[in-house]
Amino acid sequence: MSFNIVVLAKQVPDTRNVGKDAMKADGTVNRAALPAIYNPEDLNALEQALRLKSKIEDATVHILTMGPARAAEIIRESMYRGADGGYLLSGREFAGSDTLATSYALACAIRRIGKVDLIVCGRQAIDGDTAQVGPQVAEKLGLPQITYAEDILDFSDNKITVKRRLERGIEVVKGSLPMLITVNGSAANCRPRHAKLTLKYKHAATPSEKQEAGSDYTDLYDTHPYLNITEWGVNDIKHDIQWLGLTGSPTKVKQIENVVFTAKESKRLTASDVEIEDLIKELIANHTIG
Repeated sequence: MSFNIVVLAKQVPDTRNVGKDAMKADGTVNRAALPAIYNPEDLNALEQALRLKSKIEDATVHILTMGPARAAEIIRESMYRGADGGYLLSGREFAGSDTLATSYALACAIRRIGKVDLIVCGRQAIDGDTAQVGPQVAEKLGLPQITYAEDILDFSDNKITVKRRLERGIEVVKGSLPMLITVNGSAANCRPRHAKLTLKYKHAATPSEKQEAGSDYTDLYDTHPYLNITEWGVNDIKHDIQWLGLTGSPTKVKQIENVVFTAKESKRLTASDVEIEDLIKELIANHTIG
């Protein structure tokens, strides 16, 4: 029996390039105005999944992502690194989802996938920094969860041992499968693309991408089914529409600001006791310290 690993991954706007057009009038992020990248901690999660795959016979790794058609790019990126395929959950009905609506939609999609032994995802996405989606998915599926994982140490007897990185140290915990694990950015970086896998999967595409491109590779997709990326719309999962998209999202973004730190006046000090004492008095006076 195969061991099925699902990695929850997200294509996010590059928050290093936030400008005045980063937010729409309805309070949602204007993703079209920002470069899209693979969420960094989801890459850490992918690496943990691929390492586990190499240790377990008949293990597979599939990516699940929710977003517009262009989000299929991170599925291909994952396949170039060793993933076996992926699922894109896409449609207008999912637009504007906060963490609550996102976790609901992902949980519905995982139920549609069927047997899943392990779900792995990044601790948080850089466009929200909430660290809520992973734990919420686990709760909605009724699964145990281990958060802040830095390394998956062992798998045996249907139990998994994980090292967690906490604020003041580390701890090693063990849990029973199936379960969900969120991975810290302090975990190992994801491996680079593999040249042979890049060549193998470079034509992988979703139905929407094939239609938009007017692809001439019809025979290729028929004879090479691994190039077909699964794409699901709202009607492909069992759901309650009131929990999806903006309707199912109680969180609203009021404002996005691009904060730029600039250097102001500086002061050079020698090692004299007098100058150091004067500096301490100044910092106390302006409430920087004390």
